[in-house]
Amino acid sequence: MEIVTHFISDTVELYKWTLTIADKRVEKWPLMGSPLPTLAISSLYLLFLWLGPKYMRNREPFQLRKTLITYNFSMVVLNFFIWKELFLSTRAAGYSYLCQPVNYSDDENEVRVAAALWWYYVSKGVEYLDTVFFILRKKFNQVSFLHVYHHCSMFTLWWIGIKWVAGGQSFFGAHLNAAIHVVMYLYYGLAAIGPKIHKYLWWKKYLTIIQMIQFHVTIGHTAVSLYIDCDFPHWMHWALIGYAITFIILFGNFYYQTYRRQPRRDGPSKAVPSGVINGVSTATNGVSKMEEKPAVENGRKRKRGRPKRE
Repeated sequence: MEIVTHFISDTVELYKWTLTIADKRVEKWPLMGSPLPTLAISSLYLLFLWLGPKYMRNREPFQLRKTLITYNFSMVVLNFFIWKELFLSTRAAGYSYLCQPVNYSDDENEVRVAAALWWYYVSKGVEYLDTVFFILRKKFNQVSFLHVYHHCSMFTLWWIGIKWVAGGQSFFGAHLNAAIHVVMYLYYGLAAIGPKIHKYLWWKKYLTIIQMIQFHVTIGHTAVSLYIDCDFPHWMHWALIGYAITFIILFGNFYYQTYRRQPRRDGPSKAVPSGVINGVSTATNGVSKMEEKPAVENGRKRKRGRPKRE
């Protein structure tokens, strides 16, 4: 018991020491005074992951078409705003793409960089709604380990980033990711419009490819920073490399299972419907084509409950 007491005491002391080197510019910003609000939001997210499917088990799925259209296009606007702010502020501040130490001054452009990164952190909390919509629509198969790991870890880890390194090398990954999310949520928003637009959405699989390229680029950028001994916390560099590797593995497995793996055929050859791999729909946070067609079983239409509308 004494060992546990000492461990807790040492941990508290370490945290108090880290606060002395935290970014003073952001300590009064919303959610930044303490990690508790971020941890509470993430805990509520995990609780909903457990209770949500139980609540929806015997209920009809919500359709949420208008909500999805509004949400996805709003995320396009938010991510474009973040990308634009990072692009303009880092150019004005003369940022280097090879090595950029954090400048903790109150320079107008540096504060603008920090503010854009704060909005990026907030966007990761808003993205928890992706999972909420999946569960309310009873798309439980979409709530995979990759999905939950990505959403929960990004919001939590970026609190650390904003608290201690709201600038410098931190801008690169956020800048790149915000651009990709503009394209990603644009796809989701278009998919939510309905079947009339689906024929133009043949490029879905390239979103996953772009995301994997992003992680390789991030690792390369970080490795160069370490090689030239950039004045940026090295432990954060190594942590970022390890984190990016986990995403390469998980996204690579997702891409293989979704687009490369051939469905197993035990009997006569059967065509696999577009958008379905091994019987699992690859619909995203839009609306799948498969939702628009009545199910057919043995030549008869199978009765289905009408999904709840907004």
